[in-house]
Amino acid sequence: MLKLSSISKRFGGLQVLQDVSLELPPRGIVGLIGPNGAGKTTVFNLITGLLAPDKGTIEFFGKPLTGMPPYRIARVGLVRTFQNGRIFRDMSVLENVLVAMAHQTAYSAANLFLPLRRFRSAERREQEIAHDLLFRMGLFEKAHRLAGELSFGDQRRVEIARALATNPKLLLLDEPAAGMNAVEKQQLMDEIVKLDENGVGIFIIEHDMRFIMGLCRHILVLNFGRVIAQGMPEEIRADPAVIEAYLGRDGESVTAGTGIVI
Repeated sequence: MLKLSSISKRFGGLQVLQDVSLELPPRGIVGLIGPNGAGKTTVFNLITGLLAPDKGTIEFFGKPLTGMPPYRIARVGLVRTFQNGRIFRDMSVLENVLVAMAHQTAYSAANLFLPLRRFRSAERREQEIAHDLLFRMGLFEKAHRLAGELSFGDQRRVEIARALATNPKLLLLDEPAAGMNAVEKQQLMDEIVKLDENGVGIFIIEHDMRFIMGLCRHILVLNFGRVIAQGMPEEIRADPAVIEAYLGRDGESVTAGTGIVI
C-alpha cells in the first residue's frame, strides 16, 4: 500500500532521518515505535506532504506522492491525525466531522439562494455518514456539544472520526492514546481493530508499548533516524537493538512512561 524508499531529511545541521525504507501491506495494523526524537512524526509529516524529503521517494499504491500537497494526498485516500489534537474547538462535534466532507459536495454561490434537490440530498447523506461515524467512535450522544468541551480522550476520537469522514484507504494515527486512561485505551484499541476489519489500513505511532504490542501485527522501530528493526511483536520484544534503544547498554535505565515490557 505504502512504500518509502531511502527517505532522508535534515533540519539544519541535524540529520533527522537517514535512508529510511519501509513497506506497508494492503491490510493490517502496523506500528511505528522508537525513543523520543527518533524521527517518527517526521516520517508521518513526509508521507502526508507537510514536509518534503531531501532525497528518496514515497509511493501510495504504486503512485508517487513526493511533491504532492497535503490536500491532494488526503484526496487519494491517505489521511492522518496529529500528535497535538487539531480539532475546531468552537465548533460542534458534528460540525468537526462534516467539515472533512466539504470537498465531496459541489458547492456554488447558486446553492445559497436556490438549493437544488440533489444538493439537499447530498447534505442529508453527509449528515447520516457523520452521525454513523460518531456512533462508531462512541460520540453519538455528544454530537451537538462543542468539541472544546470534551475530555481529552473524546477529542482524540473526534479527530479520528473527522479523518474517517474523508473515506481513507490508509489512516495514520500519531500517538492517539496519549493522555488516555487504561479504560479509554482499551476502548480505542477495540475501535481501531474494527477499522481494520472494515478495510481501513492503519499505521500508528505510539509510546505505550503494551498498547502497540497488543494491537499491531507488524512493528517498525526507528532510532536516531534509522530503521533498526521490524517484525512481529514477539520478534521486536526480543530484538537486542530494540532493547538497547529503550533501556541503554546497561539495561537498567527504563525510558519513563513507555510501559515497555522486555
